[in-house]
Amino acid sequence: MSTIPFTGPEVASEIIHLPVVKTTAAMPNNVLPVLKEDAAATAIVYCEANFGLLDGKTANGLVRHSEKYQILSVIDSKKAGLDAGAVLDEKPNAIPIFSDLDDALDHSERMPDYFIYGMAPATGVLSKFDRAIVLDAISRGMNIVNGLHEFLNDDPEFAAACKAANVEILDIRKPRAKNDLRLFSGRINDLTCPRIAVLGTDCAIGKRTTASVLTRALVEHGIKAVMVTTGQTGKIQGSRYGVALDAVPSQFCCGELEATIIEACEGENPDVIIIEGQGALSHPAFCTSAFILRGSVPDGVILQHAPRRAHRCDFEKMKMPSPRSEIDLIEAFADTRVIGLTINHEDMSDMDVSNAITAYQAKLGIPVTDALTRPTEHLLDMVLSSFPELERKQIAAAQ
Repeated sequence: MSTIPFTGPEVASEIIHLPVVKTTAAMPNNVLPVLKEDAAATAIVYCEANFGLLDGKTANGLVRHSEKYQILSVIDSKKAGLDAGAVLDEKPNAIPIFSDLDDALDHSERMPDYFIYGMAPATGVLSKFDRAIVLDAISRGMNIVNGLHEFLNDDPEFAAACKAANVEILDIRKPRAKNDLRLFSGRINDLTCPRIAVLGTDCAIGKRTTASVLTRALVEHGIKAVMVTTGQTGKIQGSRYGVALDAVPSQFCCGELEATIIEACEGENPDVIIIEGQGALSHPAFCTSAFILRGSVPDGVILQHAPRRAHRCDFEKMKMPSPRSEIDLIEAFADTRVIGLTINHEDMSDMDVSNAITAYQAKLGIPVTDALTRPTEHLLDMVLSSFPELERKQIAAAQ
């Protein structure tokens, strides 16, 4: 996407005008074990030609944060030789990018435990080329982490290859057996801790990243926060409470999310729960935001927006909505309030971000920040100003 001049007055218009623990493969469980840091399994993340891009969001997320796996390297021939952290956030993190599996293994002291498929293509299935790569990884003795809609354990060729190599495939998106799926019960209305959903104006816009940054910031400031993930990447990162919502039959989506949030409350007794959003409520191609609003019944919503994104990703003829229109839709659809806006800074300079924050705050009358380029205290203040009971707990924890 090309760089587009960005100024405050453009933002101030109603619509921005842009001139141009190894889990068994068959165990679909919403409560995932988290390995201790000193026992973390090692992994290579495959993200050919997509690292740092929208379809590479699973790899991007794992490079930024992973509780379950020690990420040794990333495979992407287009960015080979670079540091993964430098590519994503201009902050080197000593995770190298290699051109192919042979190159990655040549630089590994031992065979990694896992080969993670780190892309989320719109098709949701493996290409013929990638299929051969995954089979190659299996033949070398690596377990596979698969976040696609295509369940590789159901494929006879993959099943036979795993048996021969004595390895496993973790089909992360595979839901519970149909007889075990939960319907919405309304029990979530009995919970006393506040729930905050991080939604967005598009898919692949940074909702999970912002939710993760916010959760860690709250914990670091003495507030017990638990994040409930709703996509495959969060589950791969090691989320203890999560459900891949877009793989659940629609009749059970609200119930599965409600039940997972209740499990998080009962298991952790948190001060606040942060719920990762999916898609966008206004997006006609995805319905998961509606299920998240209904299933989590959030007390507040943080909205993520990319000011430079002219159209929905993967939908070039579908114009991006304005934050104002998305906020109005969310608050009309659910009994909740949008408490703040967070910026996705793709194709923006630091000055662009500052201008956007100033202009959106004036236009929307709510706090605005960027979770990655601005101090986390800004994100924290966004929440504490709306939920003063959490600020009281923060003060008590500091004493």
